[in-house]
Amino acid sequence: MRTRTLPPATGAWREGDPVAQRRFADVGDLPLQLGGALPGVRLAYETWGTLAADGANAVLVEHALTGDAHLQGAAGPGQPTAGWWEGLIGPGRPLDTDRYFVVAANVLGGCQGSTGPASRRPGTTRPWGSAFPRITVADQVAAETRLLDQLGITRLVAVLGGSMGGMRSLEWAVAQPDRVGAALVLATCAAATADQIGTQTAQMTAILADPGFAGGDYHDRPDGEGPHTGLGLARRLAHLTYRTAAELDERFGRLPQPGESSPQDGRQPGRFAVQSYLDHHADKLVRRFDAGSYLVLTDAMNLWDVGAGRGGTDVALEGVTVPLVVAGVDSDRLYPLPDSTRIADRAPSTVGGLRVIRSVYGHDGFLLEFDQIAPLVEETLRIGDPRVPDGPATA
Repeated sequence: MRTRTLPPATGAWREGDPVAQRRFADVGDLPLQLGGALPGVRLAYETWGTLAADGANAVLVEHALTGDAHLQGAAGPGQPTAGWWEGLIGPGRPLDTDRYFVVAANVLGGCQGSTGPASRRPGTTRPWGSAFPRITVADQVAAETRLLDQLGITRLVAVLGGSMGGMRSLEWAVAQPDRVGAALVLATCAAATADQIGTQTAQMTAILADPGFAGGDYHDRPDGEGPHTGLGLARRLAHLTYRTAAELDERFGRLPQPGESSPQDGRQPGRFAVQSYLDHHADKLVRRFDAGSYLVLTDAMNLWDVGAGRGGTDVALEGVTVPLVVAGVDSDRLYPLPDSTRIADRAPSTVGGLRVIRSVYGHDGFLLEFDQIAPLVEETLRIGDPRVPDGPATA
């Protein structure tokens, strides 16, 4: 039986690791919504396709909490995961790279090459760690606007995002309406609810309570001495909100994990199969993600309210002018359909009302139901593309 190696203190990409398909943009010092500024911000990003001479064919795709900029391609050295929207991007696919220039950035605060708690603090040789400031979704979008400026993109055909990425997609539509042709807002909310804040705060508490977290300054510890227990527990709690009770019961029920003794064994009980499933996902995450980034990004999700500084959530939604394609997953228990309904009903620019994705997979349906998501992507691109007959009349 193969012995698992100890996980590193952080699963973050670090300087000196293989670059893989990443590119990097230094976007300068970034003023923060909650005060102060974050110096020397860098974003890691990937692109597919060719930018048109007039820059009119760019599409921005926003990833979710533990995703990154790697939409398409295999895992490999320096890149711990395969593309998370692999089925949607490439020649002839909805995100047709023969037609569109697709950009995806690792979010500000993330851990796959962008400035976050695991990255080096400017002027020092140490990671940011506990000194990393609180950031918001608005700050993340502000950093992305600077990235697009550097790439020579003044206007996007569309912004596409689900879950935490859907928050950024909506923020783009509200904060930068002149730069966005259309937006897909998928499986998300306009403002975090008490239920979401409660669930996500419990995950944060698990990390903070882990002695290996060391107040946030653990990044240079030896393998096996990071906050793996806390981050793993956070992942288990989160994963239960990503899937559905019906799916878990259908897949696992009360079955024991194959190859182990019965969970009812009074001497040396084994695991239920669902326990093994959650253990597996926890182990994968601690090897590819950073606990500090998990805290920073989850905090930004808890703070999320598109109406912050804009007169309130409904006022902000009622002022949206960018065409929105709004969709939710019928079995989603993290961002249930009423969250998407609020956006679709309040935003006057919503196209065709709320779209409902039918899925047994719950929230993760936005990553798995390609047959239903593909038409939404294609519709959003048609609406936002000035080069097609049913797009807007002006570029």
